[in-house]
Amino acid sequence: MRILVVEDDAGIANGLRTNLQQRGYAVDVCDGIASAWGALRAERFDAVLLDLGLADGEGGELLHRLRASPPAAGVPALPDPATPVLIVTARDLVSQRIAGLDQGADDYLVKPFDVDELDARLRALLRRAAGRASPTIRYRDIEVDPAARTVLQAGKPVDMSPREFSVLLVLLQARGRVLSRQQIEERLYSWQSAIESNAVEVHIHHLRRKLGSGCIQTMRGVGYFMPQEAL
Repeated sequence: MRILVVEDDAGIANGLRTNLQQRGYAVDVCDGIASAWGALRAERFDAVLLDLGLADGEGGELLHRLRASPPAAGVPALPDPATPVLIVTARDLVSQRIAGLDQGADDYLVKPFDVDELDARLRALLRRAAGRASPTIRYRDIEVDPAARTVLQAGKPVDMSPREFSVLLVLLQARGRVLSRQQIEERLYSWQSAIESNAVEVHIHHLRRKLGSGCIQTMRGVGYFMPQEAL
């Protein structure tokens, strides 16, 4: 999952990047409204962590602009006004929390915070955005736990590399839709990541070997998908 951190304190931003990357997220960092808006117009993010006091203005301005951005007719909108936003700020008054949520934030977390709590809140945001109530994802005889980053098939553990797990999660959350290699890469890699030309193909080959060849299907010349299944 790809996260945009909007934070102008370099120490906090780098700490968030390191901790979230260790938990399997791809993380990009912007230090202000202008750069963050440019990023949201150029890329798709699964969630935004937004500080309110930024060097070039109030984070609430970015939130308002994002929520007011109308979807483009017939094509995926960039930026996506439905992108989950978690405010992360030192402003701890109840009135400030209410204002942030009323502006369109999905959650509000006061600094300092425990990174495990941040991770749990992110998982909850992503789960709701995907329309799931359960913390686990079930597909055929496969059960995926995003929190523990474990996979069971027919009740038995399946060993996976962190990147294989991430590819599987992306395809599961988009089941029924075809994703191109570029779309998968955009969900897995931050701007600083080096991407090998055939990395996605290699990960999918390994997933098919571990989970069965029919689990992930190819639409030639378009991309990869997992057929829609009742969960």
